[in-house]
Amino acid sequence: MKSYRKELWFETEKRREYINITPLVKKCLEESEIWEGLLLCNAMHITASVFINDDESGLHQDFEAWLEGLAPEKPYDRYRHNGYEDNADAHLKRSIMGREVVVAITQGKLDFGPWEQIFYGEFDGGRRKRVLVKIIGE
Repeated sequence: MKSYRKELWFETEKRREYINITPLVKKCLEESEIWEGLLLCNAMHITASVFINDDESGLHQDFEAWLEGLAPEKPYDRYRHNGYEDNADAHLKRSIMGREVVVAITQGKLDFGPWEQIFYGEFDGGRRKRVLVKIIGE
């Protein structure tokens, strides 16, 4: 069995962003030369997420409104975590959106359903953060 590991780095300009990382993940799969196996893609920071969904701007706006309704950024003093930092909402948003995805690799391709894409969700931007891509298989 072969394995491949690569870190993808991001530094967003906004506090919250959704970035389609599917092309970067596909490039990792090509580099790995793995034909059959599994791909793990996970955020390596507690205020960021990796998830699968449709790449549609209205849906991304819906994510933003929904998450902000569940865990609003402000007022900062509503959260016990906020003291040294003001990112309690980002921790909660990450918990909802998830840490990682696992995708089957079949005949050298990501075995997606229709419209599925991989996204990096940033909920506390302005810092350099990374995503791990780990691929195992033959």
